Amino acid sequence: MLGTALLAVPVAAHATAAPAPSRAASAPAPAAASAAEAAVAAVGLDDPAKKDIAMQIVSSAENSSLDWKAQYKYIEDIDDGRGYTAGIIGFCSGTGDMLDLVEYYTQVKPGNVLAKYLPALREVDGTDSHAGLDPNFTKDWAKAAQDAEFRKAQDHERDRVYFNPAVKQGKSDGVGVLGQFIYYDAIVMHGDGGDSTSFRNIRKRALSKAKPPSQGGNETTWLNAFLDARVWAMKQEEAHSDTSRVDTAQRVFLKKGNLALNTPLDWKVYGDSFHIG
Repeated sequence: MLGTALLAVPVAAHATAAPAPSRAASAPAPAAASAAEAAVAAVGLDDPAKKDIAMQIVSSAENSSLDWKAQYKYIEDIDDGRGYTAGIIGFCSGTGDMLDLVEYYTQVKPGNVLAKYLPALREVDGTDSHAGLDPNFTKDWAKAAQDAEFRKAQDHERDRVYFNPAVKQGKSDGVGVLGQFIYYDAIVMHGDGGDSTSFRNIRKRALSKAKPPSQGGNETTWLNAFLDARVWAMKQEEAHSDTSRVDTAQRVFLKKGNLALNTPLDWKVYGDSFHIG
């Protein structure tokens, strides 16, 4: 995964939720139709079915597989300068979120198989070093992944650091499910720290070109501006310079006007084709 490698610093929520502008404001609809539209509009990326789709799409990029639930045990050094990358969202030993995960897991389950690595994880944070982790950390990670509590801990940290802040910002900006997913994938790869390529600064860059729907902008125009800024950020780092997860995935959904991220979905990432029926 490129995850927090992709990811990095815990995400901070930056906005209070604001209702998305009604697309039917100019033409009053019958009460039944309005209710139906409201129900559709209420569906966000946090809807369980949509969230599962989001996890499959991210997994296609991070692990070349739609089977995201098989990735709890995943761990390797992908030579991107972030040490070990692991788990369902690419927690990294060099970016702090793996440390946060193991600390949380140890709070929930003291004496777990990974707890003994906490001193080493604190030492290697911010580096690509394996000092104190090798030779058995990868084996113990896979062993921990057999524990339901560790899998729940990964879910918890994914939601706390990446998913929930992305959805919150998306709803605040008035974007639908696709827009919320676009935000989520950006936070997964870039984190939400203070550097120029972080999520908040990608969004800031996009704001210099367009406005989100919550500020009166067109949703498609805004998301294209955000993706342009995202591509710029990806190209600042060699490990992320392949922009296909935007060009042949997210941009494909956007060009088709699939703002609700409805199935069926067909896309490519790094040359591999994927389909969700």
